[in-house]
Amino acid sequence: MGYALDRFRSRNNLVRENALLRKQLDVACRQIARPKLTQADRAVLVLLARLVPTWRSATLLIQPETILRWHRKGFRLLWRRKSKPTGADPRISTETIARIQKMAVNNRLWGAERIRGELLKLDIRVAKRTIQKHLRRIREPRPPGQHWSTFLRNHAHETWACDFLQSYDVLFRPMFAFFLIELGSRRVVHVGVTRSPSSAWVTQQLREATAWGEGPRFLIRDNDAKFGHRFDEVAEGTGIKVLRTPARAPNANAVCERFLRSVRNECLDHVILLSERQLASVIQSYCEYFNRARSHQGIGQRIPAGPPDPVAGRGSRSVEEIPILGGLHHEYHLAA
Repeated sequence: MGYALDRFRSRNNLVRENALLRKQLDVACRQIARPKLTQADRAVLVLLARLVPTWRSATLLIQPETILRWHRKGFRLLWRRKSKPTGADPRISTETIARIQKMAVNNRLWGAERIRGELLKLDIRVAKRTIQKHLRRIREPRPPGQHWSTFLRNHAHETWACDFLQSYDVLFRPMFAFFLIELGSRRVVHVGVTRSPSSAWVTQQLREATAWGEGPRFLIRDNDAKFGHRFDEVAEGTGIKVLRTPARAPNANAVCERFLRSVRNECLDHVILLSERQLASVIQSYCEYFNRARSHQGIGQRIPAGPPDPVAGRGSRSVEEIPILGGLHHEYHLAA
């Protein structure tokens, strides 16, 4: 049928289709593996497809949609080049550029128009487009609204986070440790250990952690079914707003997740557990060491529950070394 229809086609169409097929054959014979098309090959194929009316049936190595995508890409590049301004940009001093960038860094909520107003107060006249051009060099485009990291940084000292850590005893029976952590100081507020975590047990842990009215303003938790609706009801009754992390987003609770990794790497991976009571004792000892002796990178190498800054002028005094968890870690402090 195809040969019969070719007899009624013009010679020009047949020659163009033959050129399109010959170009694809040249690309296919270039190497044994999957043929790789260069930019010149793509340009020639797009041009030949434009000249051949039956180019869809004549493309064998590539999909017709691919040729259309190449054509749209070339169209965008052409008009981007035509739309590029030909005149030279007005020059502004390097001091003004540095001032714009400094204002943008120190004031993350300011836009180009706000920075332009501040510059006018300093008798510096700069166009809005010029400010936007320099802002793009130092700022990444951000979605409207506040970032999650910004919220945590602003409310870290009134936010707690909680999560479970699963472990196993010598007979490979599961055990669970539940932690509550204050984000601002990285202090472990509460820890509980059980073999069968239920909604009632987790809710009781929250009651014990907030028994003296020391609850936070926000509490971050994941969507684990072990929490249940009673956990949220007790939290809201205490004046705590529960913030649930999105599904499959561990970075939303990054501080607590990083703490669980520290517990596993620095403690549980080096201990053979025999019972639930031993796990509770080991976890409690590590949390005490974590709170009062272990320095933390996230708070500038300070101790979560220790003094804010080291005492100066005591380098000549002797140092005491106290073993923790049977010598797995050591605590150092100046002798009295």
